[in-house]
Amino acid sequence: MPKVLIIDDDHDICFLLNKFLTKHGFQVYEALTARKAGEMIDEYEDLDVVLSDYRLDGTDGKSILLRIREKYPHLPVIIITGYNDLKTAVELMKLGAFDYVLKPLFPEEILNTIHAALKTRQQPSDQPDRTTAPVGLSDTRQRTQKDPANGDYIFGNSQVFRLLLDQIHLVGPTDYSVIIYGESGSGKEAIAQEIHKWSKRASKPFVAIDCGALSRELAGSELFGHEKGSFTGAINQKIGSFELANGGTIFLDEIANLSYDIQVSLLRVVQERKLRRVGGTRDIPIDVRIIIASNEKLWEAAQKGKFREDLYHRFNEFTIEVPPLRNRKEDIMTFARYFLQKANESLGKKIKGFSEEVEGIFKKYIWHGNLRELKNVVKRAALLTEGDYIEDRSLPFEISNFSKLQFEHPLDLPETIAHKQVHIPTPMPVSENGGNRTAVPETHSLKEASIDLEYELILRTLKDVNFNKSKAARVLNIDRKTLYNKIRLYQELNTRASGR
Repeated sequence: MPKVLIIDDDHDICFLLNKFLTKHGFQVYEALTARKAGEMIDEYEDLDVVLSDYRLDGTDGKSILLRIREKYPHLPVIIITGYNDLKTAVELMKLGAFDYVLKPLFPEEILNTIHAALKTRQQPSDQPDRTTAPVGLSDTRQRTQKDPANGDYIFGNSQVFRLLLDQIHLVGPTDYSVIIYGESGSGKEAIAQEIHKWSKRASKPFVAIDCGALSRELAGSELFGHEKGSFTGAINQKIGSFELANGGTIFLDEIANLSYDIQVSLLRVVQERKLRRVGGTRDIPIDVRIIIASNEKLWEAAQKGKFREDLYHRFNEFTIEVPPLRNRKEDIMTFARYFLQKANESLGKKIKGFSEEVEGIFKKYIWHGNLRELKNVVKRAALLTEGDYIEDRSLPFEISNFSKLQFEHPLDLPETIAHKQVHIPTPMPVSENGGNRTAVPETHSLKEASIDLEYELILRTLKDVNFNKSKAARVLNIDRKTLYNKIRLYQELNTRASGR
């Protein structure tokens, strides 16, 4: 049973952390003062992890860290800190702290950080020995089975995911920049974290930034930091994400959303491996691996002028494509069971699994939101379930009734819709007297011809949005119900016409 020492002068934090970590199989010790912490460090020589607040009465986290490093050089120390102490936290990591967690505390984040620290405890060398790890299929399966226990990302067992793991194991130990392509919710950040764990930087920070959430005005400050007084509202110095990730990995999600001027600054950082804070006058050297992600092809964005081509070529050292969930249906239940396990832990339940009907629904449903949608559906269903198995009544209406909501027409099936032949009215030959009049087709009324043209537009739009009917309705500027009604009307007319 791993032993964790919590050092914090806040009784409530100690109590909550003790309860949470004990529930997850740890033996927990508490020290409310620096003096008590020193006594326990001397007394318990078999500690596995120390979790210490930075601000303590009479001392600080630095003193605790230095004492531990002197006595137990390989004992991981995790610092608990507030946002205002971020700069100090980074300095402590340079002095040997394993990592830091920000207040307010999130239990899962602490648990994941402790698990990562335990891995380095098992491998006390300066760098984790990951480069020699085999990347064969047997190792892939072994890693997949271990992931749910230690809180890491769970991978599927399909052929496409085994290939994905092989790519991660191949590029992980290098310092290559990586571009990850994938739809929203497909797990791009989790892939980036897995690459980081397989790298020589695994014991250093992993910082993830959603570029789509950065405003044009504050993007430079968030990425590169700013000096006090550099702009209105800059009342303190701020360390940017690149500095926080120094020595480790930075993950830039939806990078195509960055403005042109920020792309220029980013190009300089990538080329020269140094940055300058907003309002600063000196260059700061950095050593950071960059992994980026996008749901659109950056080369195409570069051709359209939305993304700098030179920046694209700087990043394009290795590319990974994360397949959407609908293209690997054999993985759906693997992920669903994993998310159920996490939901059970969170809710304190012991749900055994899913009914056969629910498994069938999950495999037929087209998961437009990918893993994020599946995870949320399972969490909701677990909350509503009182028995041993999740039943269809615990699922959202649009998922439990997915088959009923689909059209009986072949339009429902993406693999058949592409081959659907739509009858479009064609002009009749001009009159014999050479007039320019175009005759109305003999077999169509004006109303039917209009519906045919409407249907062609609907069909083309559905193809463009990958058969997501909600998106198609938005593109066509109609509601989803109207979209259903229009296709049903076409079916009725088509049935009548075929019966003539």
